[in-house]
Amino acid sequence: MWITTAYWGFTLTDGALRMLVVLYFHQLGYSPLEVASLFLFYEFFGIITNLFGGWLGARFGLKSTLFSGLALQILALSLLAQTQWLSVAFVMIMQAISGIAKDLNKMSAKTAIKQLVPEEDGSTLFKWVSLLTGSKNALKGVGFFLGGLLLSVFGYQNSLYLMVLGLSLVTLLCVLNLKSSLKAKKYKAKFNELFSKSSSINLLSAARFFLFSARDVWFVVALPVFLISELKWQHGSVGILMAAWVILYGIVQSLSPKLLGFKIQHPNAKTAVKSATALLVAPLSMIVASYLGLSAQNVVVIGLLFFAIVFAINSAVHSFLIVHYANNENASLDVGFYYMANAGGRLFGTILSGLLYQKFGFQSTIWTSLLLIAMCVSISFKLARKK
Repeated sequence: MWITTAYWGFTLTDGALRMLVVLYFHQLGYSPLEVASLFLFYEFFGIITNLFGGWLGARFGLKSTLFSGLALQILALSLLAQTQWLSVAFVMIMQAISGIAKDLNKMSAKTAIKQLVPEEDGSTLFKWVSLLTGSKNALKGVGFFLGGLLLSVFGYQNSLYLMVLGLSLVTLLCVLNLKSSLKAKKYKAKFNELFSKSSSINLLSAARFFLFSARDVWFVVALPVFLISELKWQHGSVGILMAAWVILYGIVQSLSPKLLGFKIQHPNAKTAVKSATALLVAPLSMIVASYLGLSAQNVVVIGLLFFAIVFAINSAVHSFLIVHYANNENASLDVGFYYMANAGGRLFGTILSGLLYQKFGFQSTIWTSLLLIAMCVSISFKLARKK
């Protein structure tokens, strides 16, 4: 319960901070590429953290990495509230701290499921992974809405102070109540075990890289800036749409075991192939609809809706497979390596999102998303051919 509480509390501040930074710095006149650059260290240090965080979790216990993540997020929020220090470089450094915090927290919570659910019960494992991941994403969507709302009502600085207060309270409650069930095992992970030696995990990680870069290439920077600059939406409306998208995504992810019809069985690599192939329909439909001259607003909103549903199922299947494939003795190493690829995909997608939109417009990000999903499908086929 308290692991989930820590994960949920952190996720709210993470989503709110993301929306707060995008809207506030766009409001200050930053270009799309400059806004995207603010998140480069967030994603880059997520790559580093997942790699080394998995080793730290295996060696020192998941409880230590969980609370380290909470403490670092409180620090980042507190420093970002000091408006007199704000600059691109300063915000990038604070986002780096936030990125480290987020991935320590996520890696700890996801790996804990592997310890708490029996290895042979794949169906239950899929349900719990889907529930934890889905609820996290739904709350991140609430965080997007919260970020836009806080900025409108309290302003940038006061919003950050409120988030510091809320997350500090969550951390205190978890410190007082979380038992030491996540301590390090007798097995001590070696530093040279950082990189996965499993070809299945390597292929799944590569598929995850392209899956998440396909989402972020149009969702992270290009979409909110397109809605504000070209469709003339208000900041609050953008926040609501982004929040609704992520909430829907999280709900579908939580319901994935039922939607896919897995009551006793669980997904496998063939499920990943089918779900990734279905995702190709979303960007392809948006491209065709745009060429037919349909309303840009309708194309984007309907495309977002379909993408959310199918992407959520893809993400749930991937999230289950990594926990399922992970070695019991040093699961955090395998999970950390996988989420390193996840962070790498988000970094790649974020850079492309700002760059492509600024140079070639919104439509170029949809074309790129289509190509990246096709790469995910190709790698998933290779994974499915393995025994």
